[in-house]
Amino acid sequence: MLDANTVLAGLATVLLVFVSGGVLYLSTVEWRDRRRRKAQESPRRP
Repeated sequence: MLDANTVLAGLATVLLVFVSGGVLYLSTVEWRDRRRRKAQESPRRP
């Protein structure tokens, strides 16, 4: 049977992967949005 340490280690691993994935996703979305905004600004400047 699983003991408490194994369950907690598994839960910590799952949370670490979940949070890391969320940070990576948000960073990617922000990077793409920044590129899109910069591309929209460029033609307006002389």
